[in-house]
Amino acid sequence: PGTVLGHEAVAVVEEVGAGVRRFRPGDRVIVPAISACGICSYCRRQMYGQCENGGGWIFGHLIDGLHAERARVPFADTSLYPVPTELEDEDVLFLTDILPTGYECGIVRGRVKPGDAVAIVGSGPIGLSALVTSRLHGPRMVIVIDLDDNRLELARRLGADHVLNPSREDVRREVMSLTGGGVDVAIEAVGVPDTFELCTELVRPGGNIANIGVHGSPATLHLERLWIRDITITTQLVDGYTIPLLLDLIRARRLDPRPLATHTFGFDRVMEAYDVFANAAETRACKVVLKVA
Repeated sequence: PGTVLGHEAVAVVEEVGAGVRRFRPGDRVIVPAISACGICSYCRRQMYGQCENGGGWIFGHLIDGLHAERARVPFADTSLYPVPTELEDEDVLFLTDILPTGYECGIVRGRVKPGDAVAIVGSGPIGLSALVTSRLHGPRMVIVIDLDDNRLELARRLGADHVLNPSREDVRREVMSLTGGGVDVAIEAVGVPDTFELCTELVRPGGNIANIGVHGSPATLHLERLWIRDITITTQLVDGYTIPLLLDLIRARRLDPRPLATHTFGFDRVMEAYDVFANAAETRACKVVLKVA
């Protein structure tokens, strides 16, 4: 309570501290959700989310966040990225969190390879980010599963080969039929016990489950069934080490995250923006963008 929320922003530098060397007032910058001191043992391994010196996930969590006209950004030299002059704010906004989260925690951590069959359970912003970045690894098939038909429609437009709604279809049977025995990688992008359980049912023997969803309650892990099937389960807080790569792909027009933004509001309509995002099923919202100016 009392903490300013927000951990995703593209901003203009207004003032710099005495120790800042890489940036100056007037620079446009990407402000990632994860800050990095750059010198601790975890930062040296690019595990910036686990920074030991006051970095990691701090905006809107441990310090005031970015839903404000101004914000203080610690570790600027090792955390911020300059915005290329030819790109608009909307081109790079999702590099702050959802795009590297979907890619690092889902696609990379799940070890998606050329020719793999992939199931993404959950088509919110993170699941859809996993979808759009999955194509970088050449899977033969991506299946997206969700209860929201609006989100599934967006998933299809973004390149999903198949979309399934558990309220109407036997998802396990359909996935087994489509893949011939289960997916190579199941990506959990919701964060509830039932969707994690579904991932364990969809993955083939020897496959990977990449958990992205943030779980607020315990999920049962059926090791008595999983151990004999050689299943690998991974979890991760995004680190952001892939931001430079993803930025290069956006500059080359090989990756376009802009369709993930469905609504844009001025900062004077911030409460309306929150309402739209909170009622995404009715408003057909995916990501809601706030513009300060």
